[in-house]
Amino acid sequence: MIRFFKNIRRNLISKGKIVQYLKYAFGEIVLVVIGILIALQINNWNQNRINDKNERIYLLGLKEEFQISKFKLEELIAVNQKNYNGAKNILTYHNSKQERPTESTFSKVLYQTFSDDIAFNPNNSLLHEMINSGNLKNLTNNRLRTQLTNWVSTLEDISKQEEELGDQRIKVLDMFRTNQHSLSTIFKQAGLYKDLGLVVSENEISNLALLDSTGFENNMLMFLLASYATEQAHYQPLMGDLDAILMQIDKGLQ
Repeated sequence: MIRFFKNIRRNLISKGKIVQYLKYAFGEIVLVVIGILIALQINNWNQNRINDKNERIYLLGLKEEFQISKFKLEELIAVNQKNYNGAKNILTYHNSKQERPTESTFSKVLYQTFSDDIAFNPNNSLLHEMINSGNLKNLTNNRLRTQLTNWVSTLEDISKQEEELGDQRIKVLDMFRTNQHSLSTIFKQAGLYKDLGLVVSENEISNLALLDSTGFENNMLMFLLASYATEQAHYQPLMGDLDAILMQIDKGLQ
């Protein structure tokens, strides 16, 4: 094919047809340029098709991760509400001098309120992989990219609040590390000794005196406030962020 075009050019020059030669040469250049543009367009089309496919794979993975994270957060909110309500009941017992709970009731409420720690552990393995590899920039939805970036920083704030809540929880539990109060009584009355297969101690120290302790009340109030702040100022807004991210992901999958 190249030899064919060379022969045409050679014949035109040999016959002195300079004008026809220039027109032919110009047409040849135009054909080459058009060929290059077509090749580039095909390459761009193929690359865009590959990018769209990869983006969809990422979006499907992110959707699965954030759906699992939403389920975890819903469960965690329920646990935190249980702890919060238990703390309110305990403070109600503390403020009521006439209607005091039995040792069994008090022990069960204490166990239910402080047996579960609070820590949100979202599924972010794919998101971290995308951030570390630089593939987050391949998402075409600018709003989604911003939301995902903010999500990571928001989790850091959540973790700090959970640490504060954990510290307040420990301060309450530390009051049972003394000779004045007994974890054994709580375990016995809550039925934990039986579940663990332990021998029940015959000596039982009452913990009801805590309901007359200002120090215990102060620690309970701090725990209550930390639980309230964790849900209202952190978990509920985080749930809103999570729903917004899932909505943007669904838009990208349409």
